Amino acid sequence: MQGMNAPQDRDLVRGLGPWQATAVVVGTIIGTGVFLVAAPMARAAGSVSLVFVAWLAGTVIALSGTLCFAELGAALPHAGGLFAYLARGLSPLWGFLFGWADSLLMSPVAYATLAAGFTMFAGFLFPGLNAPWLTLHAGQHVFTITVAQPLAAVVILTLMAVNCVSVNVGGRVQLLLSSLKVAAIVLIILAGALLAKPMSGAVDLVPRPAEGRAFAATLSAIVPVMWAYNGFQFLGNLGAEIRQPAKNIPRALFFGMLIVGVLYILVNAVYFHVLTFRQVASSKDVASDVVNSLLGPGGATWLTIAMGISALSSLHATLMEGPRVPYAMARAGLFFEWLGNVHPRLCSPIGALLLEGILGALIALTGTFEQLLSLYVFVMWIFAALGAFTVIRLRLTEPSLPRPYRAWGYPWTPLVFIAASLALTASLWIEQPVRSTFGALVVLAGVPFYLYKQRRVEMGRSAEI
Repeated sequence: MQGMNAPQDRDLVRGLGPWQATAVVVGTIIGTGVFLVAAPMARAAGSVSLVFVAWLAGTVIALSGTLCFAELGAALPHAGGLFAYLARGLSPLWGFLFGWADSLLMSPVAYATLAAGFTMFAGFLFPGLNAPWLTLHAGQHVFTITVAQPLAAVVILTLMAVNCVSVNVGGRVQLLLSSLKVAAIVLIILAGALLAKPMSGAVDLVPRPAEGRAFAATLSAIVPVMWAYNGFQFLGNLGAEIRQPAKNIPRALFFGMLIVGVLYILVNAVYFHVLTFRQVASSKDVASDVVNSLLGPGGATWLTIAMGISALSSLHATLMEGPRVPYAMARAGLFFEWLGNVHPRLCSPIGALLLEGILGALIALTGTFEQLLSLYVFVMWIFAALGAFTVIRLRLTEPSLPRPYRAWGYPWTPLVFIAASLALTASLWIEQPVRSTFGALVVLAGVPFYLYKQRRVEMGRSAEI
């Protein structure tokens, strides 16, 4: 991985331009959180002012992480993203453990969760999707599979097939889906600005937190903000397929985050403009309540379609990025060899795409992804913090490494992001110690497999000599 194109990347093609790369960033970050997180933030913060302080603080934290991953992506534009960064900056073991957890747990769970979100919105329009399809009996336990579960699996496999065609086709589809998603959010913002009469949203209608509690309340409200910004760290997975990566990876990350940040702030301003603070805090679906207030019950249908498109866009972007990790691991000799297969004509990592799509579809069929989602969040933030630490480590150990982009504000930007990520990880461990511990054990379970594969690689090199 010493040059701009690592040997294992040469079968891939750089088919993603700056607009497509930016669409991947926007599509990955903006899921359904933009429609939902205002309510838990309001309950945690206790005032409008603290809600927006939390948004500002969370945006600064996310931007700090974005700058770190922009430096890594520009310097090491290889398939696999964090796998390549950690293997180079920390050790091959750390890179493998990320790839192990991401390939077998984090990405497939993300696919299943997003596909289930899409079918949930489709179920609002077509209630028959929620009807029981199959009932299974195992002793005293009864498992009911609804029509929506196989539909979610089919959606995952369909988008997997789209990405098998070529990265160029996948990029164009992502640009379309992300554009529709942004347009839907912009329409909500414009409707709120032009049609709504200001409510007393600027006035706190629940008790303000005491002075000593304000800081803790803001920290609690930052947690959903960081979740809403999650996803920027995965653009690097496509590093070997982005044209002019030294320039376009930092630009796509920066402009993608700028678009997302502006949309988040404006749409939340609309929420508090249209509804009272108490209405936002008690709402189960803030966006639906806002649209219903502006356009009446008929507007709920259009919002449901918009939320479905948002989930579909995020699913497609994640399916573009995720399979590049097991592909890179296989090409490095650290995973099953067939996962490194690239279609000779389409130049897509066909083996890794098949694995990831099938795993995601199987999890979607089981309907158990909600329990696994907490493992995903816990493990993901650990590796995100390690990614920021890698920026510092590489600055110290490889000062001569070509860095087309250097993170602004270094070393404070990586330090801020590391501190925030570790704080979020600690919070998750305290709230869900059993699941978090299980997530850590899943990561550590990769160590024996790594040692086995590493021994095979070394034996192969000895045989060649």
